[in-house]
Amino acid sequence: MTRRTSALFLAALIALAPGVALAEEHESASTLVWHCVNLLALLAVIGYFARNPVRAFLAERRGKIEEGIEGARAELAAAERRLAECRERIASLDGELEGIRGAVRAQAEAERDRLLAEARAAAERIGRDAQAAVEQEARAARGRLRAEAAELSVRLAGELLSRQVTNDDRSRLVDEFVQRIEAEPPRSAPRS
Repeated sequence: MTRRTSALFLAALIALAPGVALAEEHESASTLVWHCVNLLALLAVIGYFARNPVRAFLAERRGKIEEGIEGARAELAAAERRLAECRERIASLDGELEGIRGAVRAQAEAERDRLLAEARAAAERIGRDAQAAVEQEARAARGRLRAEAAELSVRLAGELLSRQVTNDDRSRLVDEFVQRIEAEPPRSAPRS
């Protein structure tokens, strides 16, 4: 017996089981036989007419299932490739992170060095400017001191001269000044 025949026979027995039980209670064996023959005939007719559409349906269904399985296999392969790529990226991620950390650390050190150099240059420039301001202020103070000393000297000399010079000394000085002017040759006026 083929597998298909065995399946049909088993289906018929399962279908007839309630009829056999019912026939034992109420009817005779001949009625049961007719029921079985009727069922087998019905199954044969259904099997004959439905066999090709059922086969086509099952073949189509099998093709769709196989396509689904192949699609699932392709998706599984793609997912496994992506998983392998992700694992590789994760493995290389530590190296990349360390490289990024090193680059950031180097940039921070370079920035720190640049800022320190700028601060030193600014401090030197401020120092030079302060030194120049101190020197300029010292020159100005010396100039003011000289001016005050000269003014004080002139005033003291004037006071000293006014106390020590007599009217006779004044007349003699005026006479000497006049003689000197008269002795000098006249200067020509500048031409315009």
